[in-house]
Amino acid sequence: MSDFSFSDALLTWFDQHGRHDLPWQVADDPYKVWVSEIMLQQTQVKTVLQYFDRFIQRFPTVNDLGQASWDDVAPFWAGLGYYARARNLHKAAAIIHQQGKFPATLEQWIELPGIGRSTAGALMSLGLRQYGVIMDGNVKRVLARFFAIEDDLSKPQHERALWKIAEDLCPEQRNHDYTQAIMDLGATVCTPKKPLCLYCPMQQHCQAYQQGLEQELPFKKTKKPVPVKTASVVVIQSGEEWFWQQREAHGLWGGLYCLPIIESATELQQIEQHFKLQAQVSSLQISHSFTHFTWLLDEKMFHVEHDQKEQLSLELNGIWLTPESAIAKGIPTAMKKLITAKQKT
Repeated sequence: MSDFSFSDALLTWFDQHGRHDLPWQVADDPYKVWVSEIMLQQTQVKTVLQYFDRFIQRFPTVNDLGQASWDDVAPFWAGLGYYARARNLHKAAAIIHQQGKFPATLEQWIELPGIGRSTAGALMSLGLRQYGVIMDGNVKRVLARFFAIEDDLSKPQHERALWKIAEDLCPEQRNHDYTQAIMDLGATVCTPKKPLCLYCPMQQHCQAYQQGLEQELPFKKTKKPVPVKTASVVVIQSGEEWFWQQREAHGLWGGLYCLPIIESATELQQIEQHFKLQAQVSSLQISHSFTHFTWLLDEKMFHVEHDQKEQLSLELNGIWLTPESAIAKGIPTAMKKLITAKQKT
């Protein structure tokens, strides 16, 4: 492997086969690169493409985003999941707006909310066209296979060793092309399942391929079964409107509007008695999976008279919206599932 240059082989492949037309591949626009990097965390390119242009149209510059309220931002992220990403992006944009300029160093990027070492490296490389090294899932997979690394990369000492390899391979020349190229190779050829080794520029030198380990690497921990939790999702209807609450900024679906979700049967009973609510017959159940658990939400349906609306709003801290208006404000995918299911009944 002594006369083989990893970066040269990768860049030659990239020039012919890499992705050159993604909407955030814009020279001298760190803002677009930044929004795309945050959206792409734990989310595939094909999904991000459905959101990116709409988000940028609404918030074309970092100042537009930094001056916007969270209620303005939420609808443009709703459905993408992992909402803490959006809240951090929004907070960081406000900081940059106040400072009047983008960070110029890796360390300055890392100081912003929601930006770790890899995202900061991507922003230096792709956003500012300076030297930067990244370590996203694609890069980990390419390097773990190329060097047949069988260590558990979730352990800090093994991840540190991988960072050192990534830095040693990463060239100064055409750094931004190399960064895009190694992500593209992982996304399109060195894929998590059924990698297309036949089309890979690294095949002859890839140690995992030589040892028949390409399907086994990188090392995967045995997944524990995901727990299932149950709760009631409460639909309180008056005329065309339903009762919605804005969730706390932290935690699941943070900052989004949501139907009340009550995990305790006693609490639900207390609300029913206090507001004299009469349950309607409903057999709807919505299942929604998160990373750490699956939620089974049983619908509880109530109708209330117009004169009860104000008391409910005040005491339960919510607002009355038609389902369409709620969608426009930004609601979680699980709530959209419930609206669609009810429209079919």
